[in-house]
Amino acid sequence: MEDFRLETDLLGELQVPANAYYGVQTQRAVNNFKISNHKLSDYKEFIRALGIVKLGAAKANFKLGLLSEDIYKAIEFGSNELIQGNYFDEFPVDMIQGGAGTSVNMNANEVIANLGLEFLGKAKGDYTFCSPNDHVNLSQSTNDAYPTALKLALFDMNKQLVFALEKLFFAFDKKAGEFHHLIKMGRTQLQDAVPMTLGQEFEGFAITLKKEIIALRRVSLSFLETNMGATAIGTGLNAAPGYAELCTKEIAELLNEPVVLAENLVEATSDTSAFVEYSGALKKLSIKLSKICNDLRLLASGPRAGLFEINLPPKQPGSSIMPGKVNPVIPEVVNQVCFKVIGNDLTVAFAAEAGQLQLNVMEPIIGFSIMESIQYLTNAMDTLRKECIDDITANADNLKNEVQNSIGIVTALNPHIGYKASTKIAKQALETGESVYQLVLDQNLLSKEQLDEILDPKNMVGPL
Repeated sequence: MEDFRLETDLLGELQVPANAYYGVQTQRAVNNFKISNHKLSDYKEFIRALGIVKLGAAKANFKLGLLSEDIYKAIEFGSNELIQGNYFDEFPVDMIQGGAGTSVNMNANEVIANLGLEFLGKAKGDYTFCSPNDHVNLSQSTNDAYPTALKLALFDMNKQLVFALEKLFFAFDKKAGEFHHLIKMGRTQLQDAVPMTLGQEFEGFAITLKKEIIALRRVSLSFLETNMGATAIGTGLNAAPGYAELCTKEIAELLNEPVVLAENLVEATSDTSAFVEYSGALKKLSIKLSKICNDLRLLASGPRAGLFEINLPPKQPGSSIMPGKVNPVIPEVVNQVCFKVIGNDLTVAFAAEAGQLQLNVMEPIIGFSIMESIQYLTNAMDTLRKECIDDITANADNLKNEVQNSIGIVTALNPHIGYKASTKIAKQALETGESVYQLVLDQNLLSKEQLDEILDPKNMVGPL
């Protein structure tokens, strides 16, 4: 048996591995684009989405009388194989490519066609009976099939991201409850401010993440608006009347989601704003996550010469030269993931801006950047939760001592002795090293009973 079969396209003949389900155009893309070492096969959600798009299109074409039953059944079989998670290794195209996603679209068309040929009892590459272009790609263009599949894939991946984010929120919320009674000093501009509880601090972490759960769910809904039926530039050339609406309906039923057809297909074919908005939401989440990780590293700094308010679980020796050193490696790795996502968002912005006239040919790098960001963030949040947040402990005695010895508690005296007197007490405490408590008593500004009531920790962590 020969190791290769010959297939032909516009540029002539090309050898394709004999057992491959992909064909000549996929092979040319493999030969041309050796860029990232990240293949389409690495993004299973994208391949499944391509299967859904191709099956939805085939169903619409069949109902409109544009496909024979035999060919429709062949395409249905091939598409379902992708939807069910099979043949992912038949998608070797690099995620970064020229051609506005044509290589990805043709990779799917060829694999489905050859699976269909086997279903019909025909040889791979015998496209007379089931063609990648004439049958699988019927009523379509890369310019509607590719962005639609990309949007559906991102919508699916967002669910995984949100699930990881929800679990991280609950982890912080649990710690907030665990630490609700532990008084500590709050800080502004890295200086002692006023008391709070460690529980309040962790509740702040939890709530700021909870807001992003809502935001990501909202912004991902824009991925359910598609331009199927637009074909090349949005005019619907080569698509039958009613195809756009019917194809969208079929995809919605396959996905079991409220997929809708864009109001204007010319606009929708060239517009990438849904990707820009979603990438921006990932950036916002990353900024919040990175800030939280910065705070965790500060709170755990020490153990002798830092804040030492909390203990992060030790995960690995921290130095090749300093014995006993343990570093905050989990927050550090999450910081780095966040920086990568922020950089990916800039890539998306530049690529979106680079659209020209009726098409944006930069959608491959847009899709790859966002998929990478989702994967990294999902993994990072799971890692942060399991390897760090769940096992954080508090240094209760140190937290209490910080409050008792702080100048910041003088702020609680403002309503009782006035700002000017409070300022004088704070200055004296700094200069002499005496406590705020003792200075107030020595100067007969308040009675001991009054002072004890005002400076009771329970009375300093909320409104008067």
